[in-house]
Amino acid sequence: MGALEEAHLAAVAACGCDEDEEDLLELGGGGEPLGDAMEAAVRALLVGLGEDDRREGLRRTPKRVAKAFRDGTRGYKQKVKDIVQGALFPEVGVDKRTGSAGGTGGQVVVRDIDLFSYCESCLLPFSIQCHVGYVPSGGRVVGLSKLSRVADVFAKRFQNPQRLANEVCGALHSSIQPAGVAVALQCWHIPLPENLKCKSSQGLIGTSHSSRSGVFEGESSSFWNDFVALLKLRGIDMEVDSHSAILPWCPLRPQEVPLCNGHGKKITTNGAISPKSGSTPSNMVSAVSAMLLSLGEDPLRKELLGSPQRYVQWLMRFRACNLDVKLNGFTLNSASVYERPDEDATDHRAISSELHLPFCAQCEHHLLPFYGVVHIGYYGSGDGEVIDRSHFQALVHFYGCKLQVQERMTRQIAEAVYSVSHRGAIVVVEANHICMISRGIEKIRSSTATIAVLGDFLTDSSAKASFLQNIIDTAGQEV
Repeated sequence: MGALEEAHLAAVAACGCDEDEEDLLELGGGGEPLGDAMEAAVRALLVGLGEDDRREGLRRTPKRVAKAFRDGTRGYKQKVKDIVQGALFPEVGVDKRTGSAGGTGGQVVVRDIDLFSYCESCLLPFSIQCHVGYVPSGGRVVGLSKLSRVADVFAKRFQNPQRLANEVCGALHSSIQPAGVAVALQCWHIPLPENLKCKSSQGLIGTSHSSRSGVFEGESSSFWNDFVALLKLRGIDMEVDSHSAILPWCPLRPQEVPLCNGHGKKITTNGAISPKSGSTPSNMVSAVSAMLLSLGEDPLRKELLGSPQRYVQWLMRFRACNLDVKLNGFTLNSASVYERPDEDATDHRAISSELHLPFCAQCEHHLLPFYGVVHIGYYGSGDGEVIDRSHFQALVHFYGCKLQVQERMTRQIAEAVYSVSHRGAIVVVEANHICMISRGIEKIRSSTATIAVLGDFLTDSSAKASFLQNIIDTAGQEV
């Protein structure tokens, strides 16, 4: 029986990229129709990546990508006054004595507002935790939900974190006219694939930013001190910002920006450059510029200069190729995992594993990254020899560094390991999908787990349980 027939696949918290969901989102959104120009630009990107845009899995990708970008930049068409108007209420339930800063009540803080925005330097989404505080004035308060909605208006644009904080603060101050506004942001950007170390936000580039107005201004402001203290009650320390001063916010941001999108001198990026990057194809850069125009943006705006190149450079890291699987070292070591005929299949000491192998792939449905870790288990030879971890990491990199879906990647890795071990293989992939936070559903803290089980692991439930328990026992450990 072949590996495919023996495979047992299961997905937990699947990423929700199936056709039925997309149809529902398109029918229920009530937004404007997706333009053919933007979809044509996405098709040009797929062709530039060496893909066949007519193959199953990519046929509807242009429509999905166009929809995601339009939804993620809808803030350009929204106005703060339309949100706040009619949402100001008199303070009730307190006496008429004047309270802090002229208000009858105290400071109001809404914490842990989950948002996402698009990085204007590379056009990739980044996640945000936003905290907003204000001191009412004139005996008026604003509906709490409006604070998060105003923040979302400015997040749904191409942004950088500090400008986002400034715009939210300024808009709230001018629209609700309080004694003062404080905005604090914690933002996380995905790093270059080769620098991604783990599946959690600890592997991302994090930064913190704040903006304040009115009574919150000044280093000795008691209102700001109270705001910071109320954040600390949730374990949020805005005074600790170790990443901002050390690491660049966008890992693809060049030190030298071309004079015009599509033209200019060769640029370098902060951090390591993948060999796949090379020169940036001008037709792909032009396609991204066309996408920006379709969204109503100006590709020649100062903050967007070079952004199409950087976005293409990111995509080119996942370019389809027909190179060898880079498993030469892996297959050369295959003898180390062959089983002796007389070995006891229930001997769990013969089970070898490599856990917490980091990866970054590109979702072929939305052209957005998903990242996490891969856990691999197989039956070893029993003589103490195992395959070197670096060979497994090369295997994971090969199947991950391309347009993928998590379910298929899990199966492919399992089949590659099974082709060498012959007795059995089990693979678990845990991943965070950026397409889950940057589309209509916006499931910020969701994660996806997939498992593929082949060979003896299908029938030996105790061996499978032992492998899974090993993942649990080593969670959080440095590998």
